[in-house]
Amino acid sequence: MSYQSAETTVEDDFFMKKFKYYKANKPKPSLSAVLFPENVDKQDEIVPTMPNKVHEDPRTRFLGLKTTKEWQTFYFPKRPGLILIKNPFTSIGQRYWIRKCLEIYPRKPNKLNIDIELTLSDWWQECFKNGECNKQLMKKLRWTTLGYHHNWDTKVYTEENKTPFPEDLSELSDVVAKYLGYSSFRAEAAIVNYYHMNSTLSGHTDHSEVNLGAPLFSFSFGQSAIFLLGGKEKSVEPSAILLSSGDIAVMSQEARLCYHAVPKILTASNFPWNENVSSIDNDVPNFKYIADSQVFLSALNENVDDIKWRDFENYVQQSRINMNVRQVLNDNQKYLTDCFINL
Repeated sequence: MSYQSAETTVEDDFFMKKFKYYKANKPKPSLSAVLFPENVDKQDEIVPTMPNKVHEDPRTRFLGLKTTKEWQTFYFPKRPGLILIKNPFTSIGQRYWIRKCLEIYPRKPNKLNIDIELTLSDWWQECFKNGECNKQLMKKLRWTTLGYHHNWDTKVYTEENKTPFPEDLSELSDVVAKYLGYSSFRAEAAIVNYYHMNSTLSGHTDHSEVNLGAPLFSFSFGQSAIFLLGGKEKSVEPSAILLSSGDIAVMSQEARLCYHAVPKILTASNFPWNENVSSIDNDVPNFKYIADSQVFLSALNENVDDIKWRDFENYVQQSRINMNVRQVLNDNQKYLTDCFINL
């Protein structure tokens, strides 16, 4: 299964050769050059860093995140603008976001790849309609879009092709953006990709947004993936980065318009969504940042129950979920029809 994503493809070159190398099963690729924090042989290519000013954000507990002082952040000297936040999620937080991506985000009015053949108001519910798991239907879902819906044919966003953006995902993106110093970032569009163990995402760039200066946030859950990031041309040999469950990859500045791809899904070495899962104290006041923090806490705590979690657990044991969030408009625009540009 391959996802033909949003943008341009060109003839084979260094990027494609590296993609084919990691995609191969016979022979299996060596992972010795793959970048991840624990790879001691590559510590000059993935370097710990910390934003200049880190202020504790009270929203973290409501969004399934550890406190920001616990976050581990890395940059890549050979890939300016690429940032990795190494799993800042709590175990119950991972369960919350996995469940959201499966149970809530594929509901109408959001758009799904299967809309062209099926009309479903609630995909996840339909998968268990007769008390049994419809595995064929489950594997059909490859993507769902939120907010401004990406048009896969025209590559153009329109005001007519737009639905409300999820409040919780907007809050999550805002916490990450402010941690990195992007105080004006607005989450306006997202694509949630659903990968199975034989899935790939071919090389592409993301340039449909009006605002190409705002960062792109990519959240990974479930099984691991090799992520390739190259340059603005496919003649640039890409770096291979391991993304595990809970990791946040940020493409900003120079990296924002670089070619990237996912050539392989890997079996996860651990299951952080099952580690020390415990409920969060509900006896807290509402914070001004979130309209109803009690609702967020209740939704998080629902996922402590292993029986209720079982169907979602079965899915991520065989799949990877990726939420990628971007700002569509310039900072001084409210609608696509506004003719202002950033100065």
